[in-house]
Amino acid sequence: MPIFKYRGYRTDGTDVDGTIEASGLNDAMVRVREEGIFPSEVVESGGTKKGIFQRADQSLLPHMTRQLSLLLSSGVPLMEALQSLSAEHKGMNREMLIAIKEKVAGGVSLYKALEEFPDIFPDFFTSMIHSGEQSGTLDKVLLRLADFLESQNTIKAKVRASLIYPILMMAVSIVVLSFLFTFVIPKIVKIFKDTKAALPFITVVLIFVSNIFIKYWWIMVAGAVAGTLYVKRFIAGHGLLVDRLILRLPGNILQSLCYSRFARTLGFLLEGGLPMLRALSLAAKSMGNRELEASVRDAERRVAEGQSLSSTLEGFPPVFVQLIATGEKSGRLPETLKRAADSYEEEFNRKVNKAVSLFEPAMILVMGLVVLFIVLAVLLPMFQLNQLIK
Repeated sequence: MPIFKYRGYRTDGTDVDGTIEASGLNDAMVRVREEGIFPSEVVESGGTKKGIFQRADQSLLPHMTRQLSLLLSSGVPLMEALQSLSAEHKGMNREMLIAIKEKVAGGVSLYKALEEFPDIFPDFFTSMIHSGEQSGTLDKVLLRLADFLESQNTIKAKVRASLIYPILMMAVSIVVLSFLFTFVIPKIVKIFKDTKAALPFITVVLIFVSNIFIKYWWIMVAGAVAGTLYVKRFIAGHGLLVDRLILRLPGNILQSLCYSRFARTLGFLLEGGLPMLRALSLAAKSMGNRELEASVRDAERRVAEGQSLSSTLEGFPPVFVQLIATGEKSGRLPETLKRAADSYEEEFNRKVNKAVSLFEPAMILVMGLVVLFIVLAVLLPMFQLNQLIK
């Protein structure tokens, strides 16, 4: 149903405005009056709920989950908790929370109301909410969800932060080299061209590269854009092949991250009371690698036939599989998976730090070679001219 915005006043004369979900304009006006408000203006906010909330802020989820957990654990009823949350937020987030509150007020369970917004609330989130509602431990489930979401956001932030420095270094290097070859080098080599003397090969190469930057820069830009679009299209069309190649790269950093995501998500879902098959289905989506996801999907089918998880996982390290086997035998699989996730996260952090530490000297070496090339290309003709003068 659409969302309507309204303005009006209460019986004591105070102005009030807000949003409400209704099947139509007349229904919206009736609902506003039922709340003791005399409407002066009621207009549709534009679009259905799904259309409005596809661009809602993803950072809302961990914060809202922790707030809702705090309210419920303090004894606040669910409806009042949702009302407090909607009053604290603004814009699309507020409208979404109001829509959820009205769904729950109409007799719909919380997890069903959240399923109306799949772009905000992922499958594992709604499944955990469903489990919490059935077991009567919704506040505890929400607290675990908040901790889990914040830990995942922390990992994402580390990945983004580790990429900032290399990208910045490469961008600065490209700008500096483009400036040199476009504005500085042409003025220097013009002196050698005027002498009409035979130039060293390295200087000829320098002039050729400089001419490319000056005359054909637009081709370079177009080629870079076309190459980027082609790579994106290739990855989109051959995702499984790309993910398979990524896993086979030597010293792969992403492997540890995939194993960590799977172990943490699976352990978290099992600890929250989800059945093994449902937990495997949801955890498979969290890894970000289609090759490993296909392996988990196959393991899910074989577990459904009665086999153990450790005997069905393929493509995972032997140590990882052994940890799962140990957890299955001891009956403490969620705890074992959590320890495995911590271990692979530490391994991922070590690999990232090592890669970043190696990138800086590599960039310095490359820039040094480029500078050496330019210096030699400029100095050699000068030495030749000096010999001719003598």
